[in-house]
Amino acid sequence: MNHPSICLLLISCSLLVACSSNDVTRIEAEQAGATQTDQGRYRNAYRDIEYPDNCEADCYLPHPLVECQQPGENCQYTGDNPTTNLNAGFEITWLGHASFKIQSPDGQQLLFDPVSQQFDWPVNWAFRLSDGFNRNTPQWPDSEQLQDTAGVFYSHLHYDHFNKADVRRIGTEAEFFVPLDMASNLPRGGYRITEMDWYTQTSLGPLTVHAVPAHHFNSRVWVPFLYEDENRALWSGWIIEYEGKKLFFAGDTGYSPHFKDIQQRYGDMDICLLPIASYHHEEHGNWYRYVHTTPEDTLAAAEDLQCKSIIPWGYGNASWKMGDHSSHSALIRLLNVYPDSSRQIPLLILNEGETVKL
Repeated sequence: MNHPSICLLLISCSLLVACSSNDVTRIEAEQAGATQTDQGRYRNAYRDIEYPDNCEADCYLPHPLVECQQPGENCQYTGDNPTTNLNAGFEITWLGHASFKIQSPDGQQLLFDPVSQQFDWPVNWAFRLSDGFNRNTPQWPDSEQLQDTAGVFYSHLHYDHFNKADVRRIGTEAEFFVPLDMASNLPRGGYRITEMDWYTQTSLGPLTVHAVPAHHFNSRVWVPFLYEDENRALWSGWIIEYEGKKLFFAGDTGYSPHFKDIQQRYGDMDICLLPIASYHHEEHGNWYRYVHTTPEDTLAAAEDLQCKSIIPWGYGNASWKMGDHSSHSALIRLLNVYPDSSRQIPLLILNEGETVKL
């Protein structure tokens, strides 16, 4: 190979590397951000948790507004949602499980924890081998609609919340917002990524983006005796603020005083997108609840946050039913305990694919 050919090859390789690298910005809190152990693992803000309420009886009585083909399965919510006077300007579409498409008051399209199909390979294969199943695929924005996305927000790395194939489908026009030390898990390809600590903020056009605590854990890879990454990356919730109106996305989380901390720092939340599922397990129920709110925990969290409206998620026909009795058991339990909540915060129930403007 002659010298010009070698030079051309080196230039081509350099351009390929440059084009494939991501542009990562890291925002750390000056004080009161997330903490790590000496081993570099992140930890929750609170360790010992006291739960304010617990449903003991008649938690899963069939509800007249949830019509199911089988008990708790293949259901539709048939009730009317309450009228609110929030005038917050957010248009919210629940895509299924934890995924939301939101149009902000200034017209930007935002995606939260977008997972359009199954788990990334090979975890989907392993899940199927361990008595799992392929979930029903939700209705999803087409490729042209995805190209209009301005911001993508991920709460953590678990496979039901983060999917590399969807990152590629969304493309490089959007800006990606992730918790600290998560950026390395996105595919290379010229993506703009902002990593954020708890209690930090940045801007997306006229929107203010706040990263806030969640009570959970984070992991992506586990190879016995060789490698694991448990809690090497942070987990977060998100607040999107526009002209004083605030939308809160909790991410996966258990109940803890962090909800009160968020309210004390940022004030009342206008719209709260809160999880209600994945808390049940016959053998390890205490652990599941520690990192996932029950419906009654969710109502307590909404009171702590002083939410003006609640949109629950995690249940549904496109759920994986991990930590649940059935696809809609969590929603049925929520509707059974809601009348006993101390503050009747407006509760807006969506079926997958439905949209509400608040």
